[in-house]
Amino acid sequence: MTEPTVLIVFLAALITALATGLGALPFAIWRTMSRRSMALANAAAGGLMLAACHALIAEGLALNAGRLILGILLGLSGILIARRLIGGHDGLEIASLKGLDARRAFLIIAVMTAHSFAEGVGVGVAYGDATNSGLGTFITAAIAIHNIPEGLAISLVLVPRGTPVWQAALWSIVSSLPQPIAAVPAFLAVSIFAPLLPIGLGIAAGAMLWMVFAELLPEANEGATPNAIGIAVTLALAAMLAFQVYVIGGH
Repeated sequence: MTEPTVLIVFLAALITALATGLGALPFAIWRTMSRRSMALANAAAGGLMLAACHALIAEGLALNAGRLILGILLGLSGILIARRLIGGHDGLEIASLKGLDARRAFLIIAVMTAHSFAEGVGVGVAYGDATNSGLGTFITAAIAIHNIPEGLAISLVLVPRGTPVWQAALWSIVSSLPQPIAAVPAFLAVSIFAPLLPIGLGIAAGAMLWMVFAELLPEANEGATPNAIGIAVTLALAAMLAFQVYVIGGH
């Protein structure tokens, strides 16, 4: 088997980032949404993110529980700081959105970007593991497939608010660009980056948990009944868990 090089690791992580854009494809057909449909879309995005949090926390616990918990607290702190910094900027504009919609879009993209750093480190560490020559390829494929529903979660927030599908796909890819950026140094310095991985997983999980309960679900409850929201969240979470277990092997 070919020994991994910096170029191979970078290209592998870049592929995982590009795969995130595929999550916007369903909206090329499904473009318009009623207020209730938009509420259910937010609930579904919340369910997808909760399932992703489950995977992040489970993996982090297996690596180092203390560092995972530290990461969760750092993730929460980071999102609260970011929210305070952008809270007073009414002129914020992102992905063709303005005002409150732009703030929510910024926050979910920021959360997914934080998540991507941890995934990039995971790719680099996997390729740098000399004891398992096939681990890097497996992790790359797993994360690439896993990124598609993450791109869908971003698109669920952007497209119903008027963002063009191509822009939603682009922002999904942008949120995953930290993967190739983080993968290379992690590959070159596995001994340094491996201990940081549970912290990175925790940061992503902490930020995602806040996003679900402070932004997505409260907004969802404004446009649909609690029963409908609960069903949408549960079904989306179950679908994402099934995807993780049966398609990508529970990574």
